[in-house]
Amino acid sequence: MTTNQATILVVDDEPQIRKFLRISLAAQGYKVIEAGNGNEGLAQAALGKPDLLVLDLGLPDMDGHSLLKELREWSPVPVLILSVRAGEAEKVQALDSGANDYVTKPFGIQEFLARVRALLRQAQAGDSPQVVVTIGPLSVDFAYRQVSLDGAEVSLTRKEYAVLAQLARHAGRVVTQQQLLKDIWGPTHVEDSHYLRVVVGHLRQKLADDPANPRFIVTEAGVGYRLRES
Repeated sequence: MTTNQATILVVDDEPQIRKFLRISLAAQGYKVIEAGNGNEGLAQAALGKPDLLVLDLGLPDMDGHSLLKELREWSPVPVLILSVRAGEAEKVQALDSGANDYVTKPFGIQEFLARVRALLRQAQAGDSPQVVVTIGPLSVDFAYRQVSLDGAEVSLTRKEYAVLAQLARHAGRVVTQQQLLKDIWGPTHVEDSHYLRVVVGHLRQKLADDPANPRFIVTEAGVGYRLRES
């Protein structure tokens, strides 16, 4: 992928903004796909496999911060925030949540295009996002938040899915208890290891995974957990 062959997803509820960006980006050789709300944007991010996402924070069905948080659970696609919210707190929150850059409306199109080119150049040096991780009969689909075993969907709670997804993102490597607790329960729960033990126990039951002879989740005593790669 060269930068001028990239696919750019624009998520904005204002049709005139989408039209302006579509014309401006297409004139530079980019392929443009659009979404007018957050749920449509997440679906397009999964199906359209964009190289860059331009995101408005003020969406009709969800706040842009919520979309960004959900997106970052499964995709590292570069995100350029384009919003009327000009406050420092908004910018800091967006950048801390995983946005790569922030442009406020009204904006200059030449500066916007320059920022698009910069993000695409940075992305070229990285790896393509892995949307589905498959380990033997176990499959974890980050885009649709679905887990299947031997072709049958496994029903998981939010916390069970979050733990399994975190292990799947680092398959073959140990993820510490403290990191899992911090990422999933929050920084105030890094010592609450019993929360994690309960969730892992439920996961093993649902995956028919014997802790004494695990196919999937391996306990690294005193350290954390590891998902087998094969």
